Amino acid sequence: MSAASKPVRRAQAGTTEAAWVRTTLLSVALVFLFLFLVLPLAAVFTEAFRKGAGAYFEALREPDAWDAIKLTLLATSIAVPLNLVFGVAAAWAIAKYEFWGKSFLTTLVDLPFSVSPVVAGLVYVLLFGAHGWFGPWLQAHDLKIIFGVPGIVLATIFVTFPFIARELIPLMQAQGNDEEQAAIVLGATGWQTFWHVTLPNIKWGLLYGVILTNARAMGEFGAVSVVSGHIRGQTNTLPLHVEILYNEYQSVAAFAVASLLAILALVTLVIKSVAEWRIERELKAIAETPPEQPVLANVSASLSARVAVTAS
Repeated sequence: MSAASKPVRRAQAGTTEAAWVRTTLLSVALVFLFLFLVLPLAAVFTEAFRKGAGAYFEALREPDAWDAIKLTLLATSIAVPLNLVFGVAAAWAIAKYEFWGKSFLTTLVDLPFSVSPVVAGLVYVLLFGAHGWFGPWLQAHDLKIIFGVPGIVLATIFVTFPFIARELIPLMQAQGNDEEQAAIVLGATGWQTFWHVTLPNIKWGLLYGVILTNARAMGEFGAVSVVSGHIRGQTNTLPLHVEILYNEYQSVAAFAVASLLAILALVTLVIKSVAEWRIERELKAIAETPPEQPVLANVSASLSARVAVTAS
C-alpha cells in the first residue's frame, strides 16, 4: 500500500457511520415509508374492492363520478398548458437575464407556496363573488366565475403555476447562457435559439415540472373547494366528489374514486423518478464539461438548416 492511499482511507473511515447507525436509520426510514405511504395506499385499494370488483366499477360508472372526472380533466387541460407557457417564460427571464424587478418576479412565482389554498380561493370569492368587487358587473353581463367552471380553473392555475418555473430556474442557471449567446453569434433568431438550443437542454426539467403541475391540478382540494360551491354533477372535481361520497357514508364508492387519484400518484412517481434521473445526468454532464470546450462548435451542430438559411 502506498503512502498516498493511507490518508484517503483514514478520511473515508472518519466519515463513515457505524453499521448499527446505518441499520437504525434505514429501519426508521423504511418503517416511516410503510406507515405513511405503503399502508395508506394499500388501505385505499383494499376498501375500494371490499365489496368486489363489480361494486368498484359500478361506483366509477355513476354519472356524478364521470362528471367529476370530466371537470377535473377540463381544469387540468387548461391549467397545465397555461402554466407551461408562464413557467418557461418566467424561468427564461429569471435565469438568463438581469433586469429591474427580477427579485419581485421571483417572489411572485413563490407566492402560491406561502399562501394557503383556502385563502387563495377566498380571494377569488372576494373578487368575483356576488358581493365582491367585480360581482355586480359580472352579474350585469351574465358572467359566472364563482360556483362555476371558470372559478375552478382560476383556482387551479393559481395553486399550480410555480411548479414548472421552480423546476426550470435552477436547471437554466446551472447551464448558463453561453450556448444561447453562441447561437445568436451564428445568426439564429430568438425563437430558433429557444427551440434548437434552450428547449433540448431543459426538456427533462420541463417534463418534471409538467408532471408535478398535472398531479397537483388533479388533486387540488382547498382552493377548488372554496370556489366550486359543491354542486353535484356540475362543479365537483374528483377530490370534492370523494369528500361528498365519504360524508354520505358511501365508503366503497369514495375509495373507488380515490383509487383513481392514487393510480395517478403512482404513475406520477414513476415518471418523476425517470425525469429526476435524466436531470441528474444532465447536471453531472454540465459539471464535468471542460471550460475550454468550444461552445460554438457544439451549438452549430444542434441548430437546424433553417438557421443557416436565415443568417445568409
